[in-house]
Amino acid sequence: MSDLISYQLEDGIATLTLSNGKVNAISPDVIAAFNAALDRAEQDRAIVIVTGQPGILSGGYDLKVMTSGPQNAINLVAAGSTLARRMLAHPYPIIVACPGHAVAKGAFILLSADYRIGVEGPFNIGLNEVQIGMTMHHVGIELARDRLRKSAFHRSVINGEMFDPQGAVDAGFLDKVVPVGELMAVANAVAQQMKKINMTAHRNTKLKVRKALLETLDAAIELDKQHLI
Repeated sequence: MSDLISYQLEDGIATLTLSNGKVNAISPDVIAAFNAALDRAEQDRAIVIVTGQPGILSGGYDLKVMTSGPQNAINLVAAGSTLARRMLAHPYPIIVACPGHAVAKGAFILLSADYRIGVEGPFNIGLNEVQIGMTMHHVGIELARDRLRKSAFHRSVINGEMFDPQGAVDAGFLDKVVPVGELMAVANAVAQQMKKINMTAHRNTKLKVRKALLETLDAAIELDKQHLI
């Protein structure tokens, strides 16, 4: 499939494994590979599991791209936001098996999925944009507003607070935390359970539930193209 995202189909479950350096940076090429993998999973009518490398899902956007010029940063964020929107509207369930840290865009991948499993350990999950001098983009604000618990939304987006895995469940980034060695087994068990869903009903209900969010994100993507920071 790609050196950046491997694709493994087994028993109606497509596992997408992100592999781009030690922090799994989200670059334009990673986003292109991610979209291609989702295209293939859709053709395969497969439930999707997204995972990363031991200890990390992703540390966020590729900072080399983000600092290479304002237009490059705008283009990367727009592509990433469009990917998040696509994940939210994907016709089959998307599960994220988060093997450790999930920071910035890594955490937004969690917020774009249908079910999120993390692992026990000293891992950081959250949105650190204001910590590193980035004003949060419109799409990020709206996605966090919709998916995070109200009590955690301001702490996360405005204060840049990071959460440990159990705190990330309380905040709304994760649905469940399991021992490291059980992550993929639990993810596959969740996927098997989701096979019992009627996929047409799943897709139609998902689009109804997220209609307002998807429309908000469409507008926010355009706003961010005009003025990111």
